[in-house]
Amino acid sequence: MKRSFVDSPETDPLVLGTGAVRAILVLRTVLAVAFGLFALLWPELTLLALTIAFGVYAILDGVATVVDAVRRRRRTRWWLGLLGGLASVAAGVIALIWPGITAVALAVVVGIWALVTGLTELATAFRLRHAGSRIWLRVLAGALSAAAGVLILVWPTAGAIGLTVIVGVFALVYGATLGAVAVTLWLTAQ
Repeated sequence: MKRSFVDSPETDPLVLGTGAVRAILVLRTVLAVAFGLFALLWPELTLLALTIAFGVYAILDGVATVVDAVRRRRRTRWWLGLLGGLASVAAGVIALIWPGITAVALAVVVGIWALVTGLTELATAFRLRHAGSRIWLRVLAGALSAAAGVLILVWPTAGAIGLTVIVGVFALVYGATLGAVAVTLWLTAQ
């Protein structure tokens, strides 16, 4: 059987809005928004606390993404989700193994993670480009993540509080975007 480059919008779980896809999007939304609020409400957090919070968030988000990718491995390019999830887990593990790393090193880890996550989201959106109007939300999430990654990598010496604000805003916006995708899937499933 010949596999096409692009999965059919009629058979893709994201387009169909299956319960499992909605649940994973809701989980990712809650994690991102919770992390973003935590980072913005207590900007004076020590670098150690920020590192641990990021590490836990990145691991949980990565595991959710890996599980989603593996569950849908019959799709073409399923490995893009797997790659993004593994990058997120790796970033979280690095942050937890070396909690005393400097703000610059943490910024580089977070920047690379956000860039890889964003590029993976954009690749998924490109793959589903024929799926209809909801894909623009995936493009927005990917573009925001990639842009946050680039900004963090360009200015890694912004300091722990500056990094906290950048990461907090990014996590809130990214989480809100994922939440919008989940809501539209829920509304269209009704």
